[in-house]
Amino acid sequence: MDIISHLTRTVTPAVIHDDIHTHEHANMLEAFYAIFAARLANEGTYNNLARDNIAADDGSLLSKVWTDDAQKEQLTAELASHHHLEKDETRALITAAAPLAYHELHSLAGATPLPEFLHNNHSRYEPHIPLWASALLPAATVATVHDAEPVAATPVGNDNAKEGSFMKALLPIVGLIILSALAWALLKGCQTDPEPVGMPMQDEQSAEVASNGTDNTANTNDTSAAMASPAPASLRIATGTNSSLYACRINVGDAALQSQIINAVSRVFSDDVNKCQADVDDYYAMDMPAIEQLTSVLPIIKSVPNASMLIEGDTITINAPDQAALEKMLADVQSVAPAMRIIAAPPLDVDTAVAESIDASGNALDNLSEPPNPLDVARALSMQVINFEVDKAEIPDANKPLLDRAVALMQQVPTMSLMIIGHTDKQASASYNMQLSEKRAQAVKDYMVAQGADASRLMTKGMGETDPVADNATEQGRFRNRRIEFTVYDSAMSEGNGISLTAGDSGDIDMQNNSLNDTENTSAQ
Repeated sequence: MDIISHLTRTVTPAVIHDDIHTHEHANMLEAFYAIFAARLANEGTYNNLARDNIAADDGSLLSKVWTDDAQKEQLTAELASHHHLEKDETRALITAAAPLAYHELHSLAGATPLPEFLHNNHSRYEPHIPLWASALLPAATVATVHDAEPVAATPVGNDNAKEGSFMKALLPIVGLIILSALAWALLKGCQTDPEPVGMPMQDEQSAEVASNGTDNTANTNDTSAAMASPAPASLRIATGTNSSLYACRINVGDAALQSQIINAVSRVFSDDVNKCQADVDDYYAMDMPAIEQLTSVLPIIKSVPNASMLIEGDTITINAPDQAALEKMLADVQSVAPAMRIIAAPPLDVDTAVAESIDASGNALDNLSEPPNPLDVARALSMQVINFEVDKAEIPDANKPLLDRAVALMQQVPTMSLMIIGHTDKQASASYNMQLSEKRAQAVKDYMVAQGADASRLMTKGMGETDPVADNATEQGRFRNRRIEFTVYDSAMSEGNGISLTAGDSGDIDMQNNSLNDTENTSAQ
């Protein structure tokens, strides 16, 4: 999880909201977020705040974090100077950003104490800390951030220190700062950072549950999706009747890991790799314990028709149409990946799935930022199992409170537009499945509109059986393929970023998947 990217996405738009601000203001806030996070990583600093109820508009938070006025003024002066801004506007921006960033960091940390969370994830923000900021951080933090990087600075607590003398003290390392800034700018310019969208994956042991009918639509997901730590990077693949690649989903925290996985899949499945849909999002981890074993593991699943495999964290979960094939796969995978935990997909239980998914969705909605990020809203809503009865499209009562909350969130964020996508398994005819998926997506929209949602901000699409995420030969696979997905609809989606969209007169949307670049699709698995 890139903490700075998350804060830039959630806090910066709430602080910079008019056309007089520039990229300099945004860059300044990035530096501030990193310094702020490092300061809060100190238990002494954080404990001074923990007893207070910090409001999202608490203009005094900055003074509570930097109790020394000279340090606070130094922070403002340095941020303004390095980003060519006025001190007054810099002070106003960081004062407004501090409490919002504080709440976002708490949301990311979840049940983990904030200093512990920040300490464990220090590599996610430390590269953004300027060298000059060492004087504004606790000694232990400075040693971690800039080990062997001595920085001359104004003594802490000297109210009579002059900004000029501070800058003179920095002259010996001005050249280093400039070179570092240029290197960072070049690196940042070479990176691609698509708008993060989540497709949380779940633990097969708790989430693969029973289906009670061919057409019961359900989505299952990791009940810990609302937790602060990054969700494990994952690869889910399934084979078809001829052992070709039938479905492929990748969820990773950065493009480098995505490329490694794609290359491994390509070496085994050749051109079928184009069926992979990859989401790169800082919601997910940037490493995968099994990455080195992929080229050994993937041929095993390729050799078994209608099989599926989920690689997530340190666990590989396997399923196959018959017990003999499953047992052989388990033994073969264990032999090539002995450090991994290899398990068979457990039996299905619909009641457990519904209860766990609704709890997970509710918890995720409880932990949304203020203001809520539409992408996080879509992710949270996609966690729920909407367990339609066979051949029907009536919303179950269990899901209505979550959809009611979605309506309220859309009213809270007038710019939020959502698309609701229905999917089925491959049982019944393709035309029937397409119609059924459209009816169910429309049923969700109709309910939300009846509760007060703006119909023009809700789009629907039925995908039928055309976009599987698992095999259709097992109950577990069919269960996963029957699902409702929520995505955020915005202008980027109509510009080729993963989904091609055309609005018709009725407000419906024509969608086409763009395999490896499906970055806008927030899917409930």
